[in-house]
Amino acid sequence: IRNLTSPYWRGWLKPGWRCLVPASSFCEYTDSQPKVPHWFALDPSRPLFAFAGLWRPWTGTRGTKAEPVEGEHRLFAFLTCPANDVVRPIHAKAMPVLLTTQEECDTWLEGTTEDALALQRPLPDDALQVVAKGQREDGQREDGPEPSLPF
Repeated sequence: IRNLTSPYWRGWLKPGWRCLVPASSFCEYTDSQPKVPHWFALDPSRPLFAFAGLWRPWTGTRGTKAEPVEGEHRLFAFLTCPANDVVRPIHAKAMPVLLTTQEECDTWLEGTTEDALALQRPLPDDALQVVAKGQREDGQREDGPEPSLPF
């Protein structure tokens, strides 16, 4: 979600619709061919942070054609902002809004709309780095120990 001034999002900006989406890294692909994935994190140990998100109910059918699930579902999306100097060479349009402290998370969840929207800004360049790029040769997922929130 980039344009929070859109009439569509105005009703969803109240604290009750805000959520945190925990993550330890995020991926952006280069705009040029071949597309190359780049993983960004706070540091190589990939500590947890949160995306600033909004959730809402949606009624409809989800799932596969073979196994449709009808009813009310809870959907979420997270905010984006202009890319900082670390992300911009890979993905110039935007980057996710990252919350890295308990205070930022509390403000996003419970603060006034004005205070919460002030968090829609790029992370400082020195707080983010590329921790991996390219495809894994073995095609396997890299799993590690269960991460814990730093706050």
